[in-house]
Amino acid sequence: MTQEVKEIFGTGTGPGGAPPAPAALAAKVRTLAPSMTRSMQRVAEAVAHDPAGCAALTVTGLAELTGTSEATVVRTARLLGYPGYRDLRLALAGLAAQQQSGRAPALTTDIAVDDPIADVVAKLAYDEQQTLADTAAGLDTVQLGAAVSALASARRADVYGVGASGLVAQDLTQKLLRIGLIAHAHSDPHLAVTNAVQLRGGDVAIAITHSGSTGDVIEPLRVAFEHGATTIAITGRPDGPVSQYADHVLTTSTARESELRPAAMSSRTSQLLVVDCLFIGVAQRTYETAAPALSASYEALAHRHRNGSR
Repeated sequence: MTQEVKEIFGTGTGPGGAPPAPAALAAKVRTLAPSMTRSMQRVAEAVAHDPAGCAALTVTGLAELTGTSEATVVRTARLLGYPGYRDLRLALAGLAAQQQSGRAPALTTDIAVDDPIADVVAKLAYDEQQTLADTAAGLDTVQLGAAVSALASARRADVYGVGASGLVAQDLTQKLLRIGLIAHAHSDPHLAVTNAVQLRGGDVAIAITHSGSTGDVIEPLRVAFEHGATTIAITGRPDGPVSQYADHVLTTSTARESELRPAAMSSRTSQLLVVDCLFIGVAQRTYETAAPALSASYEALAHRHRNGSR
């Protein structure tokens, strides 16, 4: 008998959770806007673009400004992680105060075909910094801590990813192997499923998919979930299909795509941050065994570095 499919994880704070800090509001909007209805997007975009102006509005005033209803405003506030509109207004006021403290305006990151290379470097550097900041602000540390605990005690970990996410999957498994954990990265969907069948309670399966809807990644995660493994999703769409089969969901920043900057570039940056957080957390939890394993791997490769080999 298979287990019932889990309910999709909510994007709010959950029971006992605290609302997002003001600084996290803009990141939350960028992450969740693509999955909102058009009317909710108008509300979210309004509060992100003019926090000071919206903080001065009642729920009725914001509904009129955005051409929506009071119910839509309240639903948007809750989706962004606030118990109600009053809490959202307080966050908006705090965000407005931060913006008025003299922080420099945001640099546009749109890269033109004729941009000088120095401008390209500056724009990419700024965009990647923003992507990392957004991911850090929106990352649920409770979910992260639970994922770290599962990995630290796992018999084995399988990581699924294709394309750019497959490269991130390989990065995570290499890190885990260096500290003595048994880990495998799978980008071939057939091998991923056949390996997932072998997982059981005490094992961990991790799916990395920015869209949250990559079938070649969702399928092995579903199989692992049904066989009792602890499952983790690293995704930019926490309401996507992959979350149905995830015990823990780690949300990455929504990629800002342009003609010369495909979404895979931004998503990879945010995924690598989450992967590094997982790795460091596991290394901390397993330090007594991780430190000697890491030293042993360095020693095993030392002669290659001395000989100048690659």
